[in-house]
Amino acid sequence: MGRAGLNRKTALATLTLTLAAEAPDLDVLSGLRGRAFSWAHHRGFTHSFLGVPIDAVVVLGFVYLLWRLRNRKTNDPNLQPRWGLLFFYGCLAGLSHILLDFTNNYGVRPFWPFSEKWYSWDIVFIVEPVMLVLMILGLALPWLFGLIDSEIGARRGAPGGRAGATLALLGIVLLWGVRDFEHRRAIGALEARTYRDAEPLRVSAYPTWVDPFHWSGVVETPAFFALAPVDSLTPEVDPEGQLEIRYKPEETAVTLAAKRSYLGRIYLDWAQYPITETEPLPPPQEGYIVQFIDLRYEGIPSAVSGGRGHHALTAGVELDKNLRVIGDVFGTGRNQKIEPDPGQR
Repeated sequence: MGRAGLNRKTALATLTLTLAAEAPDLDVLSGLRGRAFSWAHHRGFTHSFLGVPIDAVVVLGFVYLLWRLRNRKTNDPNLQPRWGLLFFYGCLAGLSHILLDFTNNYGVRPFWPFSEKWYSWDIVFIVEPVMLVLMILGLALPWLFGLIDSEIGARRGAPGGRAGATLALLGIVLLWGVRDFEHRRAIGALEARTYRDAEPLRVSAYPTWVDPFHWSGVVETPAFFALAPVDSLTPEVDPEGQLEIRYKPEETAVTLAAKRSYLGRIYLDWAQYPITETEPLPPPQEGYIVQFIDLRYEGIPSAVSGGRGHHALTAGVELDKNLRVIGDVFGTGRNQKIEPDPGQR
């Protein structure tokens, strides 16, 4: 964004844009209070429309401090900071962060704290390699090959690389357009059929790495969920033999106690297709582990293992035999720190 032209209007533009674009992820500091607390506040206030100007003020204060420590020097003596414009740039960069998080299959809560509702476009993966390649090329090619735009900018005293950065941003918009079109085709294919003679109540399609034509479909019916790979290029859902059926588990006193816990409420608020799996605690303990799984990630191949269902974003609750919360479980490991349920204090 800076090299596409914003760095020509005011000094310190690139620094402000870079820091403000990253500032929403300061919510990682919430992890200091435990995994459950971090999950509750991840992509919360700092990723909201209300939080964006506050993020920008914090970034601007930090940039101003650096500027004063450098004796008010800038790279271009003829271009001085315009603080009002830099604040606008900070807000613009923060909004770009929210937009990027909205496009992927994790989602964002832009209206927090007024609304806890999650929104996601589900057209790109959480880490999108194609987008990263476009941005890296947009920055690197003018520097590596001395493109005309970079040379003209240098002769005029203005920052170079404007054409490369602009083309990269346009490439991202084009990528989103292609992914949105293919996403709609995948949704249409999922809605157009029945699943073991059951009509779908709702369907979703989630992106996989790199390939814009293969999607991980999740279908809810009255009795079960179906994980259904989709080829949006055709478009069609894979044959019945490729479907994975997950029957809805029976609600019990154990699962209800887990869902009422602090972590349970957080997870169910975020998850789109949650199911639970219950197992006893290993001896000599007496109690249960209730695992929460969001099926939108179950059908997506792991980038590391190549397999499915790697449980990267699962969480669970440990209960004693009296159904009191005694601990939390995250992924395949266990969080040894016990986080009491606020409702039981």
